[in-house]
Amino acid sequence: MLSDAIAVMRLGRPHASRTLAAAPWGFRFLPSSSAGFHVVLQGSCWVLPPDAPPIHVHAGDVVFLPNGRGHGLCDDPATPLVDVPPTALVEFGTPAPPESPLTDASPAATGGQASTALLLCGAYQLDRGHTHPLLLGMPDVIHFPARVGRHPSLRAAVDLLGTELETRRPGSDAVVTALLEALLLYIVRAWFESARSLDPPAGWAAAIGDPVVHRALQLIHERPADPWTVESLAAGVGLSRAAFARRFTELTGQPPLTYLTWWRMVLAGRLLRSSDVSLDTIAGRVGYSSEFAFAKAFKRHVGIAPGRYRRQAALPETG
Repeated sequence: MLSDAIAVMRLGRPHASRTLAAAPWGFRFLPSSSAGFHVVLQGSCWVLPPDAPPIHVHAGDVVFLPNGRGHGLCDDPATPLVDVPPTALVEFGTPAPPESPLTDASPAATGGQASTALLLCGAYQLDRGHTHPLLLGMPDVIHFPARVGRHPSLRAAVDLLGTELETRRPGSDAVVTALLEALLLYIVRAWFESARSLDPPAGWAAAIGDPVVHRALQLIHERPADPWTVESLAAGVGLSRAAFARRFTELTGQPPLTYLTWWRMVLAGRLLRSSDVSLDTIAGRVGYSSEFAFAKAFKRHVGIAPGRYRRQAALPETG
């Protein structure tokens, strides 16, 4: 479920830049459609959320901003901030612009000042039109302190990133990109585990934590083309039709077949964007008996015909 939820909204490769910042320094990250993250590799700094008190973060801490809200990052909350342009975050292996405030710096470039922070700042490009409900409940700022015994997979990914970035070796760009991809999953998993620990669990964490609803969601995600009905899903999880429909709706906020249709359209949209397979083939993969039936359902839910959706997705970005 988590992998599916992330995969359907991810676009392109992660963008990130590593910088050694010497006090005084302050960056302002403007609002965007991407999900931003900051990893403190060495030292400490402050995160300035738009509508909350400053957060002091230290070496090993991870800060995730899933909703693309603008925010600040600085050595001290009183330090003036400099805007970070979108070009400052680049794909690994591509040099950042020389004027970028996030261009890599060597320790010597700081003039030997002791008050420095080594940071990894980046963003994951997201398709907000296909955000899974599981991720909609995430707060604007999520802070994972580097506490021993908490979220070991996330900690391991951060440690590996730090090691790989400290000593660039053959293949480092590929390794770092893969680690950044894994980092996103570990971040979402850590947040999800924290949400499940609440009493009662919050939002979709309750749905995934419920064995019946979780199994129904697995069936839908694993076999979206099956001719599912409420009855057949209920049978697959061992409940009566009425009991299953009520439980699924209460925990996810929507009836089973509404979620099924939404998931099919999300998968269809991804295939339209990322492949050139025929509409008839896509229709079969997402559970429709004909191209006509699929096109009608897609236009009803997305607002445009699948062929037009594909053409628009292929247009180059401007601006």
